[in-house]
Amino acid sequence: MTSTAAKSSYPDQSQKTLCRNPFLSIKFFVFCHGLLQLSQLLVSGYLKSSISTIEKRYGLSSQTSGLLASFNEVGNTLLIVFISYFGSRVHRPRFIGCGAILVSLAGFLMSLPHFITGPYEYDQSVASMFSNTTDLCQPGLQGNLSDGSCTPHAASENHEVLLVMFIAQVLLGVGGVPIQPFGISYIDDFASERNSPLYLGILFSFTVIGPGVAFMLGSAMLRFYVDIDKVTQDEVQLTNKDPRWVGAWWLGFLVAASLVALSAVPYFFFPQEMPKEVVSRKESSSKKSEDVLSQLRSRSEHLQNLSLTKFIKHFPVVLLRNLRHPVYLLVVLAQVNLSAMVAGLATFMAKFLERQFSLTASLANMVIGAVNIPGAMVGIVVGGAILKRFQMSLRQCSAMCVLGMFLCLLLAFPLLFLGCPTQKVAGVTYSESSEFGHHAMECNLQCNCPEKAYNPICGSNAIEYTSPCSAGCRAVNINAENSVLNYTNCSCISGNGLEGFAKPGTCGTGCSHLFLPFVVLSCLAGILASTSHTPSFMLILRSIQPEDKSFAVGIQFMLLRVLAWMPGPVLYGSAIDTTCILWEKKCDRKAACRYYDNNLFRQRYLGLQFFFEVGAFLCFVTVYVILRRQEKEASNAAETKADPEKEKLAGNSTKSPESKV
Repeated sequence: MTSTAAKSSYPDQSQKTLCRNPFLSIKFFVFCHGLLQLSQLLVSGYLKSSISTIEKRYGLSSQTSGLLASFNEVGNTLLIVFISYFGSRVHRPRFIGCGAILVSLAGFLMSLPHFITGPYEYDQSVASMFSNTTDLCQPGLQGNLSDGSCTPHAASENHEVLLVMFIAQVLLGVGGVPIQPFGISYIDDFASERNSPLYLGILFSFTVIGPGVAFMLGSAMLRFYVDIDKVTQDEVQLTNKDPRWVGAWWLGFLVAASLVALSAVPYFFFPQEMPKEVVSRKESSSKKSEDVLSQLRSRSEHLQNLSLTKFIKHFPVVLLRNLRHPVYLLVVLAQVNLSAMVAGLATFMAKFLERQFSLTASLANMVIGAVNIPGAMVGIVVGGAILKRFQMSLRQCSAMCVLGMFLCLLLAFPLLFLGCPTQKVAGVTYSESSEFGHHAMECNLQCNCPEKAYNPICGSNAIEYTSPCSAGCRAVNINAENSVLNYTNCSCISGNGLEGFAKPGTCGTGCSHLFLPFVVLSCLAGILASTSHTPSFMLILRSIQPEDKSFAVGIQFMLLRVLAWMPGPVLYGSAIDTTCILWEKKCDRKAACRYYDNNLFRQRYLGLQFFFEVGAFLCFVTVYVILRRQEKEASNAAETKADPEKEKLAGNSTKSPESKV
């Protein structure tokens, strides 16, 4: 009774304090939390947007970079169980603030490798202040591009870079742990029952917008050259269309980490508990739902008040109880399939677009941030709207999931065929002489080309060469800004009996006309797949006992992390690595991939995606079948109850479904 009395004496008092102190207003908390979640997702999403650049800069295989991208889930998973357990016992805002500070620290750490390593080096034809070597064909000289870059220091430098990045990713995961669960429970505790769903909806929309903003940030930052702080613009001989171009990947981490640090500040001023929000209108109509909610609350509070030892004993019981639900299990499996697909897509989609359609990294990120992610958002919203509009039963929810996934499969299948083979690269994918793949062709034997030179040029015969030396080019023409116009006297490029010429940069895949249809189809497929997001959540929430609800959602997120978000990017990365046909060599170890077999890349990358979509589709179909059977059994039972005569006639045969129900 005292609590209600206290509550009723609050309104005038709290209205006064609200004018003075924003930290007692739950609306201000929602605003701060939205900002924080957005900037936290900027840090974790930005890595995915710059991953192909980091691969190129530090010579990583896609498997390594996939592992790096999924490593923040490790720190996260280890702690998430305890966080949901200690939920209401700690000063939540302060915990969120500390988590945010860890996240911003992780963001600054991610950019550290740029400051501890030397400037980015690449092979070039024109001498500059970095190197006086050139990769033209110089018959007199022996191996003019030295392999001397492989000092012990260079080898250890790479390990240091990886170590720093992996530590940063673990910190990012650990720091992110309290942010969402504590924020949501805090809002749920102190917002009025009427506004709580609205606030949580606002937060959810922020979490969806976040990755889109991260890709746009990546798009903006990768337009700058990586060593913008170490060299002047005149000394850079690369344009961002050059395959050797590396963008300023580290800048985005600094921006995102600073934003997180800023949004962490207010959390240290929020109280542990604040007066519950009061809504002025009479809430008599929502009284009933409030009763249900308070019942739910008391049940879950009862779970929370268990001691830790009891909690640990109780854990397996609830776990088994939930895992015995076929519907719950299957829906979670479907979500695991979809999440694994999304994890791989988000991590390597930009790289795929760069290679398949010869885009710059900046443009590829732009497309994902401005088209694909908003598409997925539209799908989620549409799915939720349909649910709300038609008040669907469980069976209808599952039918909607089945339909969405089926249409998505129809649209995703043609994507496997939209693309072109790798361009002809002399000595790699194409060879005029019979011995295929032999680096030294007769025409450039006297050039003594170094094995690892990489400065692709496109010959007048539409064949690409890995360096001017391998094309036997002896002369280069440059313009006033010291950038290469073209190469001449190339002994390997013969046209009409004359020695041919070549222009700098790759020939490209000649696939640009397929780019638009690809983006449209993949965006539509994404919209359709994400319509199943909300109905699948409803299936989970409605198919389990109310007191297990928060626990079941916790298990669901655990399973998604362990089965999808962690292995997903590594799986995709390994699949991508199997399609590489020319590796860059650094200190006799494989570094980044120079050329992929584009057809294989497309088939394995999109094939994996298609495989996961089929898996989700089959899970949803099974759920639909189970739910339909349950509905039939329930209606049969209802009929027999309503009509006792029928029951007598039917005898014992009807008793079995009734006892099942």
